[in-house]
Amino acid sequence: MPSNAFWISGSVQSGKTDALIAQVEQWVSQPAVLPVPGSPVLPAESTDRSLLVFATNADNRSILMQRMMVQLEGRGNITSTTPLAFFEQEVLLFWPLVIQQLQLKGYFPSRLRPETEQALALKLWGQESIARLQAFESASVDRWVRRILDLIQLAASSGTSLTQMAKRLKAGFSLLSLPDGLADLVQQLALQWQDWCLTRGLLTYGLIADLFWQYLLPHPTYRHQLSQRFSAIAADDVDNYPAIMRSLFEQFLDLGMPSLFTYCPLGGIREGLGADPEYLLELKACCIEVNLPVSLGLESLESATQEDMLYQVYQTLTQGSLEVYAVQTVSRIQLLQQVAEQVIEIIQQGTVRPQDIAIVGPGVDPLARYTLIEALQRAGLAVESLRDQRPLQSVAIARALLTLLALIYPGLGHLIETEQIAELLVVLTASSNPSDSIDPVRAGLLADYCFRPDRDRPELLPIEVYARWDRLGHHTAQAYENIRGWIAQQQGNLGTTLTLSPVFVMDRAIQTFLTHRPLSIDRLTVLRELIETAQHYWDIDSRLRKTEHPWLTLPETVESFIQLLRRGVVTANPYPTQTGVQTRPAIVLATTFQYLNARLHHRWQFWLDAGSQLWQYSGGTALWGAPLFLKSFPEDPQPSSENLVDDFRFRKTLLDLLGRVTERIYLCNSELAVNGQTQIGPLLPWVEMALPILVKEA
Repeated sequence: MPSNAFWISGSVQSGKTDALIAQVEQWVSQPAVLPVPGSPVLPAESTDRSLLVFATNADNRSILMQRMMVQLEGRGNITSTTPLAFFEQEVLLFWPLVIQQLQLKGYFPSRLRPETEQALALKLWGQESIARLQAFESASVDRWVRRILDLIQLAASSGTSLTQMAKRLKAGFSLLSLPDGLADLVQQLALQWQDWCLTRGLLTYGLIADLFWQYLLPHPTYRHQLSQRFSAIAADDVDNYPAIMRSLFEQFLDLGMPSLFTYCPLGGIREGLGADPEYLLELKACCIEVNLPVSLGLESLESATQEDMLYQVYQTLTQGSLEVYAVQTVSRIQLLQQVAEQVIEIIQQGTVRPQDIAIVGPGVDPLARYTLIEALQRAGLAVESLRDQRPLQSVAIARALLTLLALIYPGLGHLIETEQIAELLVVLTASSNPSDSIDPVRAGLLADYCFRPDRDRPELLPIEVYARWDRLGHHTAQAYENIRGWIAQQQGNLGTTLTLSPVFVMDRAIQTFLTHRPLSIDRLTVLRELIETAQHYWDIDSRLRKTEHPWLTLPETVESFIQLLRRGVVTANPYPTQTGVQTRPAIVLATTFQYLNARLHHRWQFWLDAGSQLWQYSGGTALWGAPLFLKSFPEDPQPSSENLVDDFRFRKTLLDLLGRVTERIYLCNSELAVNGQTQIGPLLPWVEMALPILVKEA
């Protein structure tokens, strides 16, 4: 057992990260008081090398580095990263080693964004292949494409070669009585995609992870470089790391490098997204173990039935300092209104501050987000909605810019409806002075009478075509003609290289029409994501245009881009726009996964839809087929295996969430779910035992 490797295990808020920061401080400022007896000391000759610090994701990394920089006061040579970012950095840095082994052409690699990855994969596989998959299960085309791409990433994260994918899938699909042909077809498509990307120097997260563990990490030259570049390693929350990170850690341990790992037995929130906490836990045998305090109910996690566990934990909660209340209504819309009213009341009474409250639930749908945010904001309360993912197509400003592209580029008239023209006129004039904007009624009249549909060249006709145009008003007429003139100018410039790219056209439209007044943060977020998505899409298109013959014409590429966004593939949340730290006094609204993944904690928590069955599945955050790629997945699984996994995950989610509240929990439950069915979730016993809050009559 190495004497310079430590494994710090503890529950939520037990001080694991504090111990990691203290250890890093000791490494960069020797001699110092050691955080734990016998703590590893860096060799004197290693001071010119970097300390490698891992965090689960970019948000956690940002928070960790902020704390670390304050503690270290700028001292030390520290490289902070995440598993995915490290894989990408290393594959790009040592790309010559990879292409040498695979005998690839020397294209400089480019990483595909998920939406571009999905569009290209669908184009490669074709509708016929996806139709064969839909014969097994009638999911949408986009969902089947996303499933296969996710399986590629799950396989790479687990250290499973794509040539072994069918074997894994067959073992799991036997539980669902799905035919073997499905697994073989999925593997065939995955290998086809892998070969197509690598021969063109295109990389996805799944392919990057596969190249790292299969070709880069075993290479002697790369292993030697690791020892020369880093002097020590510290990894926080390894329960959320993919299985192939263990191979990297073992490499560091074999080199005798000072190491420290923190692990939460109740963690593993990313287990359904590629993490393998049980496999990482086996690293503990190579380290000196330090156990920090465990949280409430951990000893009941494996020994008691779910009913007994719930009862024991509830009794411990109520006998301590934590208060548990229940808010119950008949319908869900009543529940959302009551939750908002309860939050507003306690804040206005001065009982707690907005930043002391979190509203969480296993599935916070758009209706719940909208209802709660609207009600709370009307009362003057700020709301921080974590990772509010919504398709760009759902945002009017993005739809309008896509309609504008279809008007400018030839051959795209079939993508335009009259209602979209009306929306375009309203959006493009909304940031002007109120007197110069086109209201929805006038926009509708202009779209009905002045828009000429045409497949090749749709056109906005002069306003005089409408017989009663004079009744629309001078300002409306001027705003409309400005838009017409601008579109005509762009169409005239299509032959020049300057305005060939639709990215340039959209950027010019934003500057011309949308910046007369300061844009809200939400609108800026949407525009940023739209432009970043478009820029990446055309960068990849330009690359493929040089290698693929024949390839799409420019209007065909524009059509493909518009249809991609209209299918709702891209979400309006550019990453990162939030760091996981509350920068303003706001109520947090999040799913349980988002909340736990951000590692937040609050004085008061409102548990939304406490009676929902989704609590049993931790909000349904697992990717399709994720359990099949865990190292612990049995060769011959039994039907009860899935139920045991769900039960274990529910217990971990519950106890993790309880570790992040200090004073009060409100269990918010409606008798009927959104679909009108009676709620039968695992937390209903708690709802019945909790102190009731009197609900005001409507």
